[in-house]
Amino acid sequence: MRGEIESALGVDLFAEVTGDERLPSCFEVSELLSASVAAVASAASSLVEAVGLASSPPPVCVHQRLVSLWAGRSIHPVGWEMPPVWDAVAGDYRTRDGWIKLHTNLAHHRRAALSVLGVEPDRGLVARAVADWDAEALETAIVDANGVAAAMRSRDEWLRHPQGVAVATEPLIAWDAGRPGSLRSWGGTRDRPLAGLRVLDLTRVIAGPVATRTLAGLGATVLRIDPPDWEEANVVPDVTLGKRCAHLQLDTSEGKASLERLLADADVLVHGYRPGALDGLGLGAEARQRLNPHLIEATLDAYGWTGPWAGRRGFDSLVQMSCGIAEAGMTWSSRTEPTPLPVQALDHATGYLMAAATLAALCKGARGNGIGSARLSLARTGYLLARHPATITGTLGLRPEQADLSPITERTPWGDGRRLRPPFDMQGTTIAWDSPATELGATSATWSD
Repeated sequence: MRGEIESALGVDLFAEVTGDERLPSCFEVSELLSASVAAVASAASSLVEAVGLASSPPPVCVHQRLVSLWAGRSIHPVGWEMPPVWDAVAGDYRTRDGWIKLHTNLAHHRRAALSVLGVEPDRGLVARAVADWDAEALETAIVDANGVAAAMRSRDEWLRHPQGVAVATEPLIAWDAGRPGSLRSWGGTRDRPLAGLRVLDLTRVIAGPVATRTLAGLGATVLRIDPPDWEEANVVPDVTLGKRCAHLQLDTSEGKASLERLLADADVLVHGYRPGALDGLGLGAEARQRLNPHLIEATLDAYGWTGPWAGRRGFDSLVQMSCGIAEAGMTWSSRTEPTPLPVQALDHATGYLMAAATLAALCKGARGNGIGSARLSLARTGYLLARHPATITGTLGLRPEQADLSPITERTPWGDGRRLRPPFDMQGTTIAWDSPATELGATSATWSD
């Protein structure tokens, strides 16, 4: 697993991984997460040398226990509770011929699913309606209605599916051909190597926000942009750590003009728009390069960049259903219903790999080797994981202890909290976040106040 990540990234994964605690799964979930964080740590260390902040890459160490815990929840509220992960309708339902997952956390996705089923948002009514459908037919109908759903497939079924075939031929990290150019000097320090680096974050739950949260931990200025009506309350306290968060209405001339100004001054763009979405705003790849020829990009989607589902919306839990992970978990655990990974590992691993790819691109640019951009997908990360069945039983019920938490109280808009300690260390560098988690839209759409 480390070897494939190393090859895809173009950086030696020399970070030491400590600890042997692992999450329970039929796949090497903790190993995937640790290898992805090792990619971040190794790339960050290489960058410190590349920009002249050290004469050689400083030692880095990844803590597998903490990495596994971060993939669950990194903030632990004091005197308040996080919102529920799922809304009342979301979940797995039996169809006539199998299982389907409905993802209805977002209001427009919930409306789409309910419109196809012709019922009110009542779980019992939904279950009875789903039972009259075949899984793939319902999946197609909901997707055609601009919703999101995934029929449960076995691993073999996915590998025969046209999209599974396409994903299997894609690289773990797809690099563009690169272009000549130099990077803007951002003025990082040995203690905070990304201090001054501007990262424009146009991502949603969860992989992209994990990537930008990771870059913020190394000192980057991260500005996240959302539409005014966007909300993801069940993850915002976890993923907005260290970021500025602003609202922009991109389908207005004022909003687009603001985004163009931000792009022109950014060093890195991280986005999760489906293929062609930015083109529809007049901000396709060529337009972005004209605005900012020095811009590095890291991009992700759910189901891969080729094949018939390249433009399909999706989330980690849906990809697990599609690509055989949930079915494999069901068989492994001797259960009678879909059994996903114990954490959203595809999201978190892909997010870390996006951060690592960004650091690798910065390293390449700093050495005068041009400016590159990277594409990743949840499905391709899932393909990597599914080829590594677990060889050691996981630690059932891995839970955070006081020693896992930072002693510093984090003051958030929702109340005080304790954050997990950073999942890796780098000699001479402080892995920390300069601001607590914040609400979406809490700041102006500018790089500083």
